[in-house]
Amino acid sequence: MHGYLSSKEAFTSQINYFSRFYRVTAIDFLGFGSSRCLTKAFSVGDYAMWTAGVFKALGIEKPLVLAHSFGCRVAIKMAGEGVYDFERILLTGPAGIILKRGFSYKCRVQAYRICKKFFPSFAEKRFGSAEYRTLSPIMKESYKKIVNEDLREVAKKVPCPVLVVEGEADRVTTRKEAEIYVAALHGGALKMIEGGHFAFAENPAAFNLIAEEFFYG
Repeated sequence: MHGYLSSKEAFTSQINYFSRFYRVTAIDFLGFGSSRCLTKAFSVGDYAMWTAGVFKALGIEKPLVLAHSFGCRVAIKMAGEGVYDFERILLTGPAGIILKRGFSYKCRVQAYRICKKFFPSFAEKRFGSAEYRTLSPIMKESYKKIVNEDLREVAKKVPCPVLVVEGEADRVTTRKEAEIYVAALHGGALKMIEGGHFAFAENPAAFNLIAEEFFYG
């Protein structure tokens, strides 16, 4: 389950490795990769229900799940709210934890709101991440729904074992966020690996061995 603005191809090394011995299903979330565009702004919950529908249509029962970044949001939502029954979940570079925001962040938000009121076009170009500015209007609305939902309470209700694999140099989703997830999860554990936010692609041999041991060891 891939990250935001990514696709199933991000997991090419894992697909090639595991498909030699196991059934592997890799999907593109709606709005990404080869999937069709969104027709309305999706929340994490909407993506969870959509993904559950895809899994059911494909006859997938109690799967082992590998999720990255945004995909971790969807996996946690599905498992924690009983949308789908998973055997085990491996999260890498997990998004979904909102850290306490400081005074400077609050000032930027207020400046954006004022600017948007009087100069909306300029506000859209000047404020927000580079990722956000590339999105279509519908995707922007979806993005705001997604990033403003903290999933630590949902994580507490996940019934299956979960392993978090965090890149030592990840600056997109930090070790602190990974540790919060692990603390919330009943069966959670954390392993650090060399690499950044895409450590699974940067260091596939080590990552795949960790994943295989967790899934099948």
